[in-house]
Amino acid sequence: MDMKVELTNTTKKLCVIGDPVLHSKSPLIHNTMLSALGLDYVYLCQPVPHGSVEEWLRCARFAGYAGFNATMPHKEVLFPLMDETDEDARLYRAVNTVCIKDGRVYGYNTDGRGFLRALEDLDTTPEGKNVLLLGAGGAARAVALKLVQQGAKAVFVCNRTVEKAAALCAHDPQGRLAPAGFDSATLHRLAAWADLVVNCTSLGMEGTQGQFEDLSFLEALPDGVPVFDLIYAPAETELLRRARELGHPTANGLGMLVYQAVFALEHFTDTRIDAAAMAEVLRRVLT
Repeated sequence: MDMKVELTNTTKKLCVIGDPVLHSKSPLIHNTMLSALGLDYVYLCQPVPHGSVEEWLRCARFAGYAGFNATMPHKEVLFPLMDETDEDARLYRAVNTVCIKDGRVYGYNTDGRGFLRALEDLDTTPEGKNVLLLGAGGAARAVALKLVQQGAKAVFVCNRTVEKAAALCAHDPQGRLAPAGFDSATLHRLAAWADLVVNCTSLGMEGTQGQFEDLSFLEALPDGVPVFDLIYAPAETELLRRARELGHPTANGLGMLVYQAVFALEHFTDTRIDAAAMAEVLRRVLT
């Protein structure tokens, strides 16, 4: 996209930090939104090495940043460094959005809200659902805990290392998260019971070697069960392609990426944003 960003002496600075981070689409997403809204901000990309977050916070305050987003590996590290946090940040013990006001730092997490809003585009909600969730990393934790918070009946967290799945499930005091394996027999058994499938692994992601070895578990799904993949590049993974061929509603992770950014920008700018309308603007830029 041919984007012109105008700076003045009053332009407020935002950025995304991570290690690595130069691949991030956040500057494109946020600068597009800022331009559409006519707000005097600029959004940059700032590599921050692992282990340097406290130093970065001091620099961000001194340099007059209004706030920043954080991606891996900084989300969990930021949490205890905040002066105040919102409910979701406390739920996940991780921060992806930081606002700096009068020298104080306020931490938020918009990942779960972004996921829920993207689910709405599939005409589904977590309430009362039995969920087959694939993966047990940071993204899986945010999704799993948000699903439980929003009334999911049960969430089976499937991972090759069951101990890692069990560690994730230990964060749920209500006991509605349950660890499970990633073998074919287990996935078949749980798929037959599922009302929703969410892939939080990197299997099928563009630029990686990992792929699902066996997608036949999708054949065990009841008719019409939605399949959501957090991956957005490629736009249709093999998991989504096969699910679509079997007649299931599907969605990739672009919606979650867009909506979590919309909610983050609301925090940064104290501006109410029409999420659906902004998502349409961003999809034209990103696809």
